[in-house]
Amino acid sequence: MAVNKLIHVGFGNIVNSGKIIAIVSPDSAPVRRLVSQAKNDGRTIDATQGRKTKSVIVMENDRIVLSALLPETIRGRALAEPGADQEE
Repeated sequence: MAVNKLIHVGFGNIVNSGKIIAIVSPDSAPVRRLVSQAKNDGRTIDATQGRKTKSVIVMENDRIVLSALLPETIRGRALAEPGADQEE
């Protein structure tokens, strides 16, 4: 059973790690199409605070979260032990 843990994805924004399907880089054409389609449908949550999108988080509820943190950083936070310091 997965433990639901809230993780920081940048600039005070937090997501439930138990609902994450994938954390991907926004550089490929298929991911750019996915983000574009989600923006058109109103399913995008922009957590970049106006900065460059460095990772795209695909959530279970068909939402797409855009983050200015690298995918490796978010992965590390998702895999960190509960209670570990996760400050930026």
